[in-house]
Amino acid sequence: MSTPAATPLTPDLVHWIPASILEPASVTELFPQSGPLCVDYGCGEGAFVVAMAKRHPERNFLATERLAGRVEKVCRNAARLGLSNLRVLRLENLYTAKFLLPPGSVAVSYVSFPDPWPKRAHQSRRLVQPEFLAAVRRTLAVGGELRLKTDDLPYFQWMEKVVAEAVGWERGDWPEDPAEPLTNFEARFIAQGLPIHKTRLLKTEA
Repeated sequence: MSTPAATPLTPDLVHWIPASILEPASVTELFPQSGPLCVDYGCGEGAFVVAMAKRHPERNFLATERLAGRVEKVCRNAARLGLSNLRVLRLENLYTAKFLLPPGSVAVSYVSFPDPWPKRAHQSRRLVQPEFLAAVRRTLAVGGELRLKTDDLPYFQWMEKVVAEAVGWERGDWPEDPAEPLTNFEARFIAQGLPIHKTRLLKTEA
């Protein structure tokens, strides 16, 4: 008796549309294989998360993005590469962390080059706020980590202030890995010789 052929991976399968956004999702059901869950908040055009999913088939990746065109692009690329360990969600980052992801379900969260909203009147729109840090911490397993990157020094100083006032985190060294994939923004900034500011936070028991 022949074995049924596996369902081909299509962009529609990569694009995750939860049955409900009013209750925590069962993220383990999203992926055909078990493994640590990594979340890329605001994945943009997906260069980083697609490369990470390809490099680490033993991990599962969830990427969030608000813009429909970017979501479609990431889904097409993931399907073309057969990345069954990647799903893309079109939903606000704070809502995803605060309400959709189950507590303790995430191993690593990434926030890479979020919009700096440089005007003082717009700084309340910045992603890295006390409420977002608390929401991400809720989703992480103990010992899980949040990695923050930006090229914008004023925004990094803002991040440092928010982190200093947050509870339940400790700083960790950022492991240098020359082969780690870059976001499109990061590659552009490095090519221009611009510094990259980053910090790695570990969830503690507190």
